[in-house]
Parts: sequence; C-alpha cells; structure tokens
Amino acid sequence: DDSGLEVDYLEKAPGIYSARFLGEDTPYSFKNQYILDQLANVKEKDRSARFVCVIALASPNGEVITRSGVIEGYIADKISGVNGFGYDPIFYLPEYQCTTAELPPEHKNKISHRGLALNAMKEVLIKHIS
Repeated sequence: DDSGLEVDYLEKAPGIYSARFLGEDTPYSFKNQYILDQLANVKEKDRSARFVCVIALASPNGEVITRSGVIEGYIADKISGVNGFGYDPIFYLPEYQCTTAELPPEHKNKISHRGLALNAMKEVLIKHIS
C-alpha cells in the first residue's frame, strides 16, 4: 500500500511523497509545522485536504487489482492531539470537530483511509477465494 496527505492549497503536496516530504529523516513535528506555516493566512474553506491510501494485489498471472480509501478534511490551524502519527495532529475532520490525532484509536481505525482501502480489498479477496 501507499498512503499520503494531499493538501489542495499546496497543489496536492506532500501527496505520494508524504513520508519523504522535507527529507526522510525530518520529524513529523517539523513537517506538520511547515504545512501550518504555509497555510498561515489561508481561510478554512481553502485548507481542504485528504488522506489517500491505495493498496494493490498482484496475482501470479500478472493481474493487478487496486483499491483505494479516501478521507476528506481540512488542515487545522494548529497541532492538536496525541493519538495517531504522521500528519494526524493537523488533519481536521469537521464532522467530528477534531483532528484525527484527537480521535480514539479504535474509532480512527474504522474511518481511516487505510481502513477503507483494506476493507475494499478484503471484498476482492473474499470474491477471489470463493
């Protein structure tokens, strides 16, 4: 699988380079603050973002099946929350009125982009096994 954060105002950066954004060894605390600084004077409606995960399954015959999961939100105006990892402390979910780092881990796992992608792939696997 590959996952990333797409920030519309930053032309969908960091995107597929999310883990390597600003350097592989750069701590996420710095990456998060950098994104917040880039959006410092940007209105909430223009801070749209999403977490995207694409998972692939390759079979021995060369067939490749992909499924994706997407969760829409906004970039918060400050770092908030201690759960999760990576960009979770700046990814705000309006329907929950909190960042993904403020959600209980069990709940985040149910709605996360990775969870959505894995559930979609699970359906493919069940269909192929049957």
